Amino acid sequence: MDVVALLAQELSLRPTQIQAALELFAEGATVPFIARYRKERTGELDEVQLRQLADRHQYLTELNARKQTILETIAAQEKLTPPLQKQIEACISKTELEDLYLPYRPKRRTRATIAREKGLEPLARSIAALSQQNLKQHPDRFVSLEALAQPYCSEAQGVNTVEEALKGAADILAEEPAEQASLRSIVRQSLIQEGVLTSKLKGDHPEGTTKYEMYRNYQTPLRQIAPHNFLALLRGEKEGLLKVALEVEEAPLLDQLLHSQLARNTSPALQGFYQNLVKDAWSRLLKPSLSNEVMTEKKAWADRESIQTFAENLKHLLLAAPGGMQPTLGIDPGFRTGCKVAALSPTGQFLEYQVIFPHTGAAKQQEAATLLLQLIRRYNIALIAIGNGTAGRETETFVRETIESLTPPPIAVMVSEAGASIYSASEVAIGEFPDLDLTVRGAISIARRLQDPLAELVKIDPKSIGVGQYQHDVDQKQLKQKLDETVESCVNYVGVDLNLASRELLTYVSGITPTVAHNIVEYRNQVGAFRDRQSLLKVKKLGPKLFEQAAGFLRIRQGTNPLDNTAVHPERYDLVNRMLQDLGLDPAQIHQHPQVTEQLRRIDLKRYTTDTVGEPTLRDILKELEKPGRDPRAQFTYATFKPEIRTLSDLQIGMELEGIVTNVANFGAFVDIGVHQDGLVHISQLADRFVRDPKEIVQVGQVVTVRVLEVQEKLKRISLSLRKS
Repeated sequence: MDVVALLAQELSLRPTQIQAALELFAEGATVPFIARYRKERTGELDEVQLRQLADRHQYLTELNARKQTILETIAAQEKLTPPLQKQIEACISKTELEDLYLPYRPKRRTRATIAREKGLEPLARSIAALSQQNLKQHPDRFVSLEALAQPYCSEAQGVNTVEEALKGAADILAEEPAEQASLRSIVRQSLIQEGVLTSKLKGDHPEGTTKYEMYRNYQTPLRQIAPHNFLALLRGEKEGLLKVALEVEEAPLLDQLLHSQLARNTSPALQGFYQNLVKDAWSRLLKPSLSNEVMTEKKAWADRESIQTFAENLKHLLLAAPGGMQPTLGIDPGFRTGCKVAALSPTGQFLEYQVIFPHTGAAKQQEAATLLLQLIRRYNIALIAIGNGTAGRETETFVRETIESLTPPPIAVMVSEAGASIYSASEVAIGEFPDLDLTVRGAISIARRLQDPLAELVKIDPKSIGVGQYQHDVDQKQLKQKLDETVESCVNYVGVDLNLASRELLTYVSGITPTVAHNIVEYRNQVGAFRDRQSLLKVKKLGPKLFEQAAGFLRIRQGTNPLDNTAVHPERYDLVNRMLQDLGLDPAQIHQHPQVTEQLRRIDLKRYTTDTVGEPTLRDILKELEKPGRDPRAQFTYATFKPEIRTLSDLQIGMELEGIVTNVANFGAFVDIGVHQDGLVHISQLADRFVRDPKEIVQVGQVVTVRVLEVQEKLKRISLSLRKS
């Protein structure tokens, strides 16, 4: 199999692009590095294309290895024929390959193997030969099945009657359609295209008493079911509340199976024998096996769709606009135990914490206001991040009332606490703040999430951030891989401040391993801040190859070389300096010169192209020089909750409220409107038009204005709408 040609065909790419990318992967290059700095070599393949290529190449590599194992196994059985070998070598899917291998796979002890042990294989072969003859035209060739079976009756072999002999032969013959690759493919496609999923509630459950009410008497075509519905069915089945089945119209399939085993115009006796045989093959072998296989494949599909939704949500959350490098207070709200307030420097350094009690009486509230104002004035606080958990809205109201007299007041923002408690108890948090209480660490994390969501959220297992859909039901290995890829992509897209980044953040930089990330932090602690990128080569275990992969994604503010605060790779510094010299500039003037941008736009890029540097790279360089050190994330925005709306009971039908999207699923989006319970905007309420995918309309972190459609206080359910009509 020509892997490069196959990949080019499947992915609609040129073979030269495939070959170049595979060579770079083999050299140890990462996806972010190739996508950013090797555009000419790959024909500008982006990260999505590169990851698809890497995944499919791995699949085909595993497929080729499996082919060799199967060919060797069948050859050892002396059953490998040239046509079979050709079929195996031509396979491009593991399912197709395993179907071909099935008849030769070592088996556990089945009814067919028991029949063979009783010496009934020759009888089965005689009946099979008879089934392929036209007995209507040659009736003299028909021998009754009883006459054929009689010689095989033997007490010694455990075959006492003709009926037992024929049953054993039927068991042997039933395996053949069940193991025939072409028939399995037909049945599989029928189940996929025509199959209907059904479910019923097990036991006696009155209406409205389980979360699986919609699946009480449920049926839908398998090909049309939504990923979240499929995963819900499987979860209900696993919990013992649902009975789930895959049904298909059997008659056409049984006719096809029978036709495949018999010649036309055969005898009624033989036809009756084969009808029973085929029914047995279908009900005992084919249907259970292929139904399980199709359900497994559908589960894999639902997993991929749900994981992709999770990854998209995570991406938008990680790339949320940062509040910026400003002095910040983080508040972890609480009623009886008080609110933990942590003050942080513009770079996220912990300065001080206080515990205030604004919700335990007027005297304590006045004392809390005094302490809060003292912290704001002491550290010139510009941002206040308030956790959105228990007592969050009450604390927000207290904070806003306290700071309204300040000129200008700090910006107070509600921040999601999802995963903060997990971070607070983690080894990372303990390592950062070994002497602080869990809740104080939580307040620090909340503040840092507002300053720079990406830098803080990378410290938490993505599964704990709360933007997934059935994340505990999907393939955990695939989920982790996809989420790690998403974090890696986001980190390298934004870039990392080399002198401020945590070890956890550095780990996601292209090429940097946990060990090297640790060594970078140690070097920083011992030697001091990096003054230029070249100093990275002094870090233990960070050699030229790793430097090549990582350097372009690391930023140094106020270093010795202004280009170190851009995404321009050090390997292109000489080229950039030549371009600037031609304009009469030096790198130090990039920030100050008022006409630099206009001059750069007039550059004739063709003057600077070489065999290894083309216009794509040059265009990227110009963008960096026009806005050096820019953050590619959006401008900071936040939702403003109505102060009088704090609980579900405050909501009224028709109210319009501002909120923030917290999660996007296949069936709609969840929006925080400040009442401690997210509302659901069903997919049908996302727009005044048909919406196929909610991600086309909304994304996590987006500020939206919604209308209240329905409130169910007992069930804690809120239905919202984004529609204008």
